[in-house]
Amino acid sequence: MRLPNRVALVTGASSGIGAAVAQALAADGATVVVNYPGGSPDAANVVVKTITDAGGRAIALAADVSKEDQVQAMFAETIRQFGTLHILVANAGIQQDSPFADMTLAQWQRVIDVNLTGQFLCAREAVREFLRRGPQPAMGRATGVIVHMSSVHEVIPWGGHVNYATSKGGIMQLMKSLAQELAPQKIRVNSIGPGAIKTPINTSAWSTPEAEQKLLTLIPYNRVGEPADIGGLAAWLCSDEADYITGQTIFMDGGMTLYPGFATGG
Repeated sequence: MRLPNRVALVTGASSGIGAAVAQALAADGATVVVNYPGGSPDAANVVVKTITDAGGRAIALAADVSKEDQVQAMFAETIRQFGTLHILVANAGIQQDSPFADMTLAQWQRVIDVNLTGQFLCAREAVREFLRRGPQPAMGRATGVIVHMSSVHEVIPWGGHVNYATSKGGIMQLMKSLAQELAPQKIRVNSIGPGAIKTPINTSAWSTPEAEQKLLTLIPYNRVGEPADIGGLAAWLCSDEADYITGQTIFMDGGMTLYPGFATGG
């Protein structure tokens, strides 16, 4: 196991990529806090049970990551129960799609609030705890590790999804600026940029053979990704095997960022 005795918090972990990341971290030995946005805890509890049935350790905590008081309460409860935090995977994100001329201020603000401000708030609380605690060499070479969940759309424009693409472009600069500032304290900060992954947020894009075939025209590797693909990358990126990586977005997209429309000359 690459993450024994580490404490990890994964936001938006009750389904999709977040759930797969939580399970992968737990399989590598981490104790995992499964964050969900509020309301019914049923889906988060299923993720917790999957982890504990496999011999891991996990709890579920509710927090809307766009709300400062809820984020601070979640981190305080994590530290109260487990003493500290070693890993944050800031994964929570939403889409509210609209043609730009019809996009409401509420649609713009909600996506920015969750996808970008939420990652700021969670990263800030994690960094405060990493700095308070200081290095723990027995728990890994880094003082702390943050993984931001971005998207191929931090670099690929996306008409009809301007709020979402803007939030992911912001995550890129948030991550890089944090990595630059915090590297002297041995705090590593990176992003994962998924391409098309089979999650509830984009079911319509792959749920029928016709939709999936259309989607595959954007993916040179000719398959749609699975949440477990991202989970495995996140676990590795949080481990000492990736200790010399900071300030980078690792795209996991089957080649989507290779702009396949130009494969035959455009």
